[in-house]
Amino acid sequence: MKDAEAKSIIPDSKISPLGYPTNLLEPGQTYESVNRTIAEIPLRLSAPKSWWIGAIIAFLLLMMFLFAIAWLFIKGIGVWGVNIPVAWGFAIVNFVWWVGIAHAGTFISAILLLLFQHWRTAINRFTEAMTLFAVSCAGLMPLLHLGRPWVFYWLFPYPETMGVWPQFRSPLVWDVFAVGTYFTVSLLFWYLGLVPDLATVRDRAPRLWQKKIYGIFALGWRNSAAHWQRHQIAYLLLAGLATPLVLSVHSVVSLDFAVAIVPGWHSTIFPPYFVAGAIYSGFAMSLNIIIPVRKVYHLEHLITPRYLNNMANIMLVNGMIVAYGYFIEAFMAYYSGDIFERYMMFNRAFGPYGWIFWSLMLCNVLVPQTLWSARIRRNPLTLFIVALFINIGMWIERFVIVVTSLNRDFTPSAWAMFFPTRWDWMILFGSVGLFLTLLFLFVRLVPMISISETRELVAEPQRANVP
Repeated sequence: MKDAEAKSIIPDSKISPLGYPTNLLEPGQTYESVNRTIAEIPLRLSAPKSWWIGAIIAFLLLMMFLFAIAWLFIKGIGVWGVNIPVAWGFAIVNFVWWVGIAHAGTFISAILLLLFQHWRTAINRFTEAMTLFAVSCAGLMPLLHLGRPWVFYWLFPYPETMGVWPQFRSPLVWDVFAVGTYFTVSLLFWYLGLVPDLATVRDRAPRLWQKKIYGIFALGWRNSAAHWQRHQIAYLLLAGLATPLVLSVHSVVSLDFAVAIVPGWHSTIFPPYFVAGAIYSGFAMSLNIIIPVRKVYHLEHLITPRYLNNMANIMLVNGMIVAYGYFIEAFMAYYSGDIFERYMMFNRAFGPYGWIFWSLMLCNVLVPQTLWSARIRRNPLTLFIVALFINIGMWIERFVIVVTSLNRDFTPSAWAMFFPTRWDWMILFGSVGLFLTLLFLFVRLVPMISISETRELVAEPQRANVP
């Protein structure tokens, strides 16, 4: 595309040598303004009042989580509402939900990086941190569900002299390898991208103890050409490693269900269906985090409406894939001719949990259709509300998959209802408290936006004007 043609289509944009618009940031941004805006947030000794309010609420939820876990260890998982046949309750629902939320971080950071999507720059640090915190919450859930969590190491193939190895045909062991690999690669990818920014914070720190702490974690970064060359090679290699994990991790989690013969679980559509749902909920949680932080710290000039619009577009596409998955699941239950599959779908929609199923349709199918409107996509408040509906809906989806498939299985004599206890709810909201506590600490102590990549966006319009 010629420059004149590009400017006629995008009238107020700077055009790069490749013909792409580069006005991702508001005009007037410089290296110094980017450094000052982002790097000085973790260097301040004080925090906004809204940060303290949110941090205190998150900490109280975390204390509730620890109390619920302590009571669980004392009494056993009988304090939960699980029974026969619903042996999987809130713990597994929460596990699948948290793993799904973690997917947007890797998608934004790795896949969009490899596709040269520069609009990811101002949000990738949030989503990478969200990935680590969500995986931490997810990893706790199966351990708590073990009944004897202090022997969790039995899941690992450690060299045991008695020759007792884990049961490698168990999906629980598959989850250990999938989630463990995902967490390790995500942690390395997040920290490697953070190193240049930690050095920037170190150099701007006014106090000696801050210089020393950030200097230790900056690993001696001196902004040399050799440092940048090795950094970029390692960063791209980790992005290449992380990209397949977006597809593999939640596919493995879906196999926890698909390998069973339970009606409603034994389906080949589960891996792509789960991956689309994971990216869907992950982008929704990203928006629920970014929009308030953007407002509190006045980052509207760095996280522009274009960033929010692009995230909403991806969320809308994944929402349509998820809706298609709901339709195909119902159609295949009818088309299969299997009376158990047909009854499972009828029970979901019109059984005792029917109102939950229709709440799922409202949150995940109907409400996201508002994203077809550009006004909704570009309005932070309405976008936040839609994303909140999606997050609630995706948790309800996991509840519907787990509980409604188990409470009425092959033999009516074994049917039983699942009723969550207060300890189930305390574990759920307590895990949210753990996630938010880690997030508030991240916002307070670490540059929440990539300084080095944002400076590249500042320099891009200047390079585009060079003859």
